[in-house]
Amino acid sequence: MPHKNSDPKLRSGCPLNASVEILGDRWSLLIIRDMMLRGFRSYKEFLSSYEKIATNILADRLQKLITHGIITTKGDPSDGRKFIYSLTPKGIDLAPVLTEMVLWAAAHEDTANEALVQQMRKDKEQFISTVRQRWAETARAADRNVRGKRKPGPDTRQGASRPSLRSQRLRDVNARGARRGQH
Repeated sequence: MPHKNSDPKLRSGCPLNASVEILGDRWSLLIIRDMMLRGFRSYKEFLSSYEKIATNILADRLQKLITHGIITTKGDPSDGRKFIYSLTPKGIDLAPVLTEMVLWAAAHEDTANEALVQQMRKDKEQFISTVRQRWAETARAADRNVRGKRKPGPDTRQGASRPSLRSQRLRDVNARGARRGQH
C-alpha cells in the first residue's frame, strides 16, 4: 500500500474532505488538466492557458500541488534557471477522476471540446490508459534527458532546499517584460 502523506494537516479524516482540501479549487484542477491532457510542463506554458491564471495564484497552486505530492519539479536541463513540472504517480492517478468530471459536465452543462468528450465516451478505459501511457513515456524521456545532459535539479522532497516558486515567477515576469520592450 502506498505511503499516505499526513502533512500538511487536513481538517478531518474524511476522504472527501481530503480530496476537496487538496484539489478543491479550480486552478489546481486546471493545472493538473493541462499537465495530463496538454502536456504542459513549464511555468510559461501554464500562464499561456486560456483561463489566464494570475502569476501569484499559479505559484501558490504549484507549490501546493508539490507539497501534496501531486506534482514534482526538476531543474530544466536546457536552462538551469527554469523548472520542469511533472505529475507524480499520485497525480496521474487522478486521470479517472478528471475523466469522470469532464463527462459529468458534458452531460449536464453546455461545454466545448466535443471531440475530447466523444473520445472519452467511446472508450473511457482506453482514454485513461492512453493518458497514463503518455505520462510514463514523458517521465522516461525526462529521466534520460536529466541523466544524459546535466546533473539532476534540486531535490524537491519536503524540507529540501530549492529555489522558491516566487523567485521563478519573478524571473519569468521580468523576462516577459524585457521581451515586450524589444519589439
